[in-house]
Amino acid sequence: MSGENDLIKLYSARILALAADIPHLERLDNPDATVKKRSPLCGSTVTVDVNMRDGRVSAFGQDVKACALGQASASVVGDAVIGATRAQIKTARDQLAAMLKKDGPVPDAPFDGLEVLMPAREYKNRHASILLCLDAIAEAIGLAEQANCA
Repeated sequence: MSGENDLIKLYSARILALAADIPHLERLDNPDATVKKRSPLCGSTVTVDVNMRDGRVSAFGQDVKACALGQASASVVGDAVIGATRAQIKTARDQLAAMLKKDGPVPDAPFDGLEVLMPAREYKNRHASILLCLDAIAEAIGLAEQANCA
């Protein structure tokens, strides 16, 4: 990619709109699990709270301190996470990583809105920030499931 046009494409109006309207920014009072993830490369952080019921996310809260791309990712994920299973989150995370790093396809619905981040493929230093929210949710679901089995 080259120059100013590429940055304009990367920080599209859609990405900026998603970053400005992140759902579930209120933290949960009594979460089943909480996980905070940080990208060492850029310093972005995401903290997520999850409640689980019958193997699905029943409540979700997040605190997002990330670049516009990480915020846009958290926005799309936050809009789709309620009702998701651990397997769906892991699949979405793996598909997003493949989309960014291996020119893979867009993640399956309901996470197909992550397609907006396709222009970030060329910006490897932003990939960790984009993946933070799904990484944190996957870990939180695992912790919640462990706690319920104990």
